[in-house]
Amino acid sequence: MKAFSWNDASHCAVVADGRRLESAAFGPPPDVAPTLVLLHEGLGCVALWRDFPERLVAATGCGVFAYSRAGYGRSDPVALPRPLDYMTREARDSLPVVLGAIGFRRGLLVGHSDGASIAAIYAGLHDAPRVKGLVLIAPHLFTEPSGLAAIAEARQAYQTGDLKARLGKYHAHVDAAFLGWNGAWLDPGFASWNIESSVARWRAPALVLQGVDDQYGTEAQVRAIHARAPTEVESRMLQDCRHAPQAEQPEATLDAIAAFCKNRLGEDR
Repeated sequence: MKAFSWNDASHCAVVADGRRLESAAFGPPPDVAPTLVLLHEGLGCVALWRDFPERLVAATGCGVFAYSRAGYGRSDPVALPRPLDYMTREARDSLPVVLGAIGFRRGLLVGHSDGASIAAIYAGLHDAPRVKGLVLIAPHLFTEPSGLAAIAEARQAYQTGDLKARLGKYHAHVDAAFLGWNGAWLDPGFASWNIESSVARWRAPALVLQGVDDQYGTEAQVRAIHARAPTEVESRMLQDCRHAPQAEQPEATLDAIAAFCKNRLGEDR
């Protein structure tokens, strides 16, 4: 497969852990401007960011790179069940390869839900001075009964409702996408999952955005980040917003990220 080219207007791909990962690049390349790397949620992919990458470019002047993790979107599939430490494996093994493949020089990791957790783990595992900050949208550090109940409701919707058909429009391997996420979170062994120790090892500052009405996590997640992070943390709880601030409160989300970029990347732009 040819090397990743930032200048390809159409979707392209990178390879990590021997798997082809669907990807897309927007705005200036890493040798021209800082890069915002988007890490999607547990049921997300490149396409489900919709117009958010382009709007980020316009709001920040940064380049934006998005990719679908293995098992999602048009990326190669994964075997099921996923290991319960799948987010740690993504942060430890796959994300560093992706950053190398795109020539990442400096910028931010911007993660949503599972993607935010992966960014949080990465920041605790790697001494990565190129990562100037984290933007964590609806992050999870630990499980909560209310969040697990919502995930169980999603399983019911997938089995008996139209959720599978809707997700099938975006995921070539829809069972790998849904069951890999849902099966891990609802495994009894996952109830004790906790990544607060990763936060305690951060070297980069963070912006945390969460909807007040988030069905998958409460403000306890945000409070835990403030309590454990040794770095500066900004947070905003967004009214009239559930689990997807970038879709439900896009202007507030873009404004907050643009301000964070200006503060954290001003010297690098």
